[in-house]
Amino acid sequence: MADLQNILNLSASGMNAQATRLRHVSENIANADTPGYHRKTVSFEAVMDQGVKTGAVTTGKVELDQSPLTEIYDPGHPLAGENGFYDGSNVELMIEIADAREAQRSYEANLKMFDQARQMSSSVLDLLRR
Repeated sequence: MADLQNILNLSASGMNAQATRLRHVSENIANADTPGYHRKTVSFEAVMDQGVKTGAVTTGKVELDQSPLTEIYDPGHPLAGENGFYDGSNVELMIEIADAREAQRSYEANLKMFDQARQMSSSVLDLLRR
């Protein structure tokens, strides 16, 4: 039973990490047209227990993508300089959509593993009741 509990914990940590990733991807998509916005990225880190990897993951610190911002020509924009350009964002919608899809599928895989472990533990309890 301890192994099944461990599987539940591992899959729950994966779901939490992917949910955090998906939250940052949605923030990026929402701010794609915000001038001066830098894309947020989140990394995953292995959870350690007394120097040994447990298999669980957690999110690392959120970092801003330092790639250059797009320059947009719009002389009528209030942020435009004397040359008519202003800094847009560095969010690429296709990359964000791909990241969102990957996070969703990883979340679903962890959810399926969680559900399988739950069903197995339920079956074990049913066998023990007999």
